Amino acid sequence: MLETNEILNHEKRIGNVPGINIGHRFYSRAEMVAVGFHSHWLNGIDYMGLSYSKMYSNYSFPLAVAIVLSGMYEDDLDNAEDVIYTGQGGQNLTGNKRQIRDQKMERGNLALKNCIEQGVPVRVVRGHESATSYCGKLYTYDGLYKVIQYWAEKGISGFTVFKFRLRRIEGQSLLTTNQVQFIYGRVPKSVSEIRGLVCEDIAGGQEDIPIPATNLVDDPPVAPIGFTYCKFIKVARGVKLPPNANGCDCKESCITSRTCSCAKLNGSDFPYVQRDGGRLIEAKDVVYECGPNCGCGVGCVNRTSQRGIKYRLEVFRTPKKGWAVRSWDFIPSGAPVCEYTGILARTEDLDHVSENNYIFDIDCLQTIRGIGGRERRSRDASLPANNSLDVVDDRRSESVPEFCIDACSTGNIARFINHSCEPNLFVQCVLSSHHDIKLARVVLFAAENIPPLQELTYDYGYALDSVYGPDGKIKQMPCFCGATECRKRLF
Repeated sequence: MLETNEILNHEKRIGNVPGINIGHRFYSRAEMVAVGFHSHWLNGIDYMGLSYSKMYSNYSFPLAVAIVLSGMYEDDLDNAEDVIYTGQGGQNLTGNKRQIRDQKMERGNLALKNCIEQGVPVRVVRGHESATSYCGKLYTYDGLYKVIQYWAEKGISGFTVFKFRLRRIEGQSLLTTNQVQFIYGRVPKSVSEIRGLVCEDIAGGQEDIPIPATNLVDDPPVAPIGFTYCKFIKVARGVKLPPNANGCDCKESCITSRTCSCAKLNGSDFPYVQRDGGRLIEAKDVVYECGPNCGCGVGCVNRTSQRGIKYRLEVFRTPKKGWAVRSWDFIPSGAPVCEYTGILARTEDLDHVSENNYIFDIDCLQTIRGIGGRERRSRDASLPANNSLDVVDDRRSESVPEFCIDACSTGNIARFINHSCEPNLFVQCVLSSHHDIKLARVVLFAAENIPPLQELTYDYGYALDSVYGPDGKIKQMPCFCGATECRKRLF
């Protein structure tokens, strides 16, 4: 097709290509070449050379027109609206794709540098692994970005690389793809390797693993402020926790579900398997874990969610969604990620509080009943007598959760996890010390296998037009999750 001049849009062009809108999907690099959208089979940077100087006499060449982000470079960083892109050259293309020599300011690198000085926008395409594509990858056009900065630095492998910072131009359609999943990306091995570090540990040593915060968006960069980190739930004045429940008679560890009373509460079986440190088999109405009065020890599989954070997590800044969370480690499906902590309070006591986006309703009862559009789960677990669903205090407690967790001023890393219409985490109510479902612990579990560096998200569960402001009018908030089936609004 190249030799016979059968390529559509044979001449390269600056900006958008007619007929290819944001969200357009290509099922191979070959398709992009065939329509003249990105003219290289392998190179990540497509640029105009000196031959275009006659056509565009007011520009200096070379000039970049498009880039592909597909995780090939270990030093890339993709925050959706804001990208740190590694220049070309110096890679071991026949081996492990690592950097093996210094990069030079030439060809595509020089073309991106010239885009900064001349204000030329660049088309950005993201590549994802895809089982539905005949080449194993799917490429999505995500709009025009402006190259705003470049610099040279020592990369992860110790060689000089050029870094280019690109920011998405305002006023375009919302992103339609999730963040690219880097195949060859490597997480930092030390604090000195973390780019944009603004806080070494937001937990202040409370967690077993430090939680760094990074900011490559704000100028100057700022750290998360306005809250006190707290690993455990705090109880508000006027809220009384139930007494500790009777525990099982197991010794050291719960092994046999036939004799363990806690297992019987879970439908006569344990909700977890031992693999990978404990994984939840399936989402349930409520999970009953062993508690303070149980005979087993801390290593019991039925205490899986009580062991705290065990993955290396990072809080990072995004252009439109504020702070977000990602993991440096692979997280297997069913693994607990973190508990949602804060101040346990009565919902009615916070009804008058406005602009608090960190209130998590404990809606275990509402989920069991499928109230308010909530997805009903399995109903095979038995409920203790004092938890009978036939007994409801009043009509309000049936439709509105009586208790909530307020993480506005006090909370842990869970307060930074964003909403997504297609999340990779799910919410699970857990009972351990007592058996009152209205006061259940709220734990976030992995809904699928999550690769390193992918943003962690869960569905906030708002029904559209369900949130009202102090003036009694319906409040609306746009959603920037970027999911293919995004509902466009958070509430």
